[in-house]
Amino acid sequence: MKKTGFIAIVGRPNVGKSTLLNSILGEKVAIVSSKPQTTRNRIIGIHTVGENQYVFLDTPGMHNPKNSLGEYMVNAANSSMQEADAVILVVDTGKEITAVEENVIAYLKKSGIPSILALNKIDMYRREDIAEALAKYSEKHSFDAFVPISARSGKNVGELLAECDKFLSESEWFFPEDMVTDQPERQIAAEIIREKILRTLNKEVPHGTAVVIEEFRDEGTLISIRAEIFCEKASHKGIIVGKKGESLKLIGTYAREELEKFFGTKVYLNLWVKVKENWRDSVGMVSNFGYSNQE
Repeated sequence: MKKTGFIAIVGRPNVGKSTLLNSILGEKVAIVSSKPQTTRNRIIGIHTVGENQYVFLDTPGMHNPKNSLGEYMVNAANSSMQEADAVILVVDTGKEITAVEENVIAYLKKSGIPSILALNKIDMYRREDIAEALAKYSEKHSFDAFVPISARSGKNVGELLAECDKFLSESEWFFPEDMVTDQPERQIAAEIIREKILRTLNKEVPHGTAVVIEEFRDEGTLISIRAEIFCEKASHKGIIVGKKGESLKLIGTYAREELEKFFGTKVYLNLWVKVKENWRDSVGMVSNFGYSNQE
């Protein structure tokens, strides 16, 4: 009998939610970086094993929003919890409990939705730290399971997946067996380019960027992509382009390499940089760049 379930992965920025999703799937469908608030959209990752289909909702990091983009991201995370059959709260084992975790736990208590606490980054901490974190969260809520993991190395990720079995119910699958994500090719391409911006540049500039795919042509043996990188200030444009175009060239090289790996074919990538001042503060621009709460 086929079974399926929708499981939301939630938590603070930079606790390893996207890394966990990629580890479960055994394939990269969500971009990752060391910078917080990397994920902006809810990303669906589909893991089908035997008769079971797990549908994971990777969400933006929960935080106190300071602009329209931040409000969109928090709304995306909250709505994912409301639509899910269960929730995985991912926390950094060595960090103190904050208002973010308190708010999630309050929702779990109020809704009665099943939940797992995933204590991540255990490879960075002592056993005593892990035990202390378990004790603190045990006092806060009766989670259905507590699973210490390292999303980066894959340690105990299989055990976490096994705990998710209890949240599945008898149902026809919602997605084909070989499907791993619902993201359109254009969105995947835009996110890969944005990841390379995050990894290449420093400080605040990368978070003020958005990537829009203006052209995506699959010619069989070659995919041609024209992408526009939007930033908030003219000075930021200079940083993204770099001296003699070196930074933009580096971003393009890194992005093209991963795009070719993902799509399995040669990629021609054409990048342009444009300025849209303070776009993160504009609901209209945020929506135009693909961050809309409208289904």
